[in-house]
Amino acid sequence: MSDHPEAPVAPVEAFDPPYWVAVFTTVRSQDQSGYSETNARMEELVKDIPGFLGMDHAQTPGGLGITVGYFRDADALTEWRNNAEHRAAQQRGRAEWYQSYTLHVAKVERSHGFTRARVPRSPAAG
Repeated sequence: MSDHPEAPVAPVEAFDPPYWVAVFTTVRSQDQSGYSETNARMEELVKDIPGFLGMDHAQTPGGLGITVGYFRDADALTEWRNNAEHRAAQQRGRAEWYQSYTLHVAKVERSHGFTRARVPRSPAAG
């Protein structure tokens, strides 16, 4: 959804399935007036949804944005979908901020992750 320079470069952890994901893929329009503020508010608001697990973001240099929201169950995702502020932001997004978008919702049945162990640098390695 936005560039997140302050966000850590690490994916949201793998959770015990089942859980739900909403994959929001966008191409933004030229006019982005108010987008950053609304995006920050949506990120703040979704964290208050019981069952919200986390969110990943990616942006290509060509302008394709991908946001994946993770939710413990379908009820949590429905609560987010029906949130009045979120609905208003969706309407504004269609009217102003997005050239196009897709939304894919799926139930995750398998999940795993990997993190490389950090190897301490030796004092001699400069």
